Amino acid sequence: MDPFTVILWIVTLTFFLVSIKKDKNKTINSMKSAKSMMGNMGGEILAILLLIGLILTFLPSETINKLMGEENILRSTVASALVGTVTLIPAFVAFPLVGSFVNNGANLIPVAAFLTTLTMVGFVTFPLEKREFGVKFALVRNLFSFFAALLIALTIGVMV
Repeated sequence: MDPFTVILWIVTLTFFLVSIKKDKNKTINSMKSAKSMMGNMGGEILAILLLIGLILTFLPSETINKLMGEENILRSTVASALVGTVTLIPAFVAFPLVGSFVNNGANLIPVAAFLTTLTMVGFVTFPLEKREFGVKFALVRNLFSFFAALLIALTIGVMV
């Protein structure tokens, strides 16, 4: 186990013991509530694992490397950003998916563009934003987020 994980376990156990000492019944009720929530999320977590496996089955390493690899970084970055813009995936699904892309040979710049547009740009949610905040705000926010995502991806490419 890496040191960061060990530190997190120590901090978590310390706060857990402090919580038990402070109010044992409240802590136990909280743990029961957390168990219930995790039980409800079990199906979603399994679906995420299956979705990632399915995507990686249909997109073999060679394809991922070709689409998001070293061949043409600018083209693959813009394409990945556009795919991220129109895709609606929860962040807790996107992170393991992106990790799988990187493990299969994807370049970090297009992957960062995909992930940042996925979480920052809301093409699918645009009608809701338009209704709640107005067309101008929704359009400016999404355009700004798209270009900021590209800038973030390029910055990651320079840093790494």
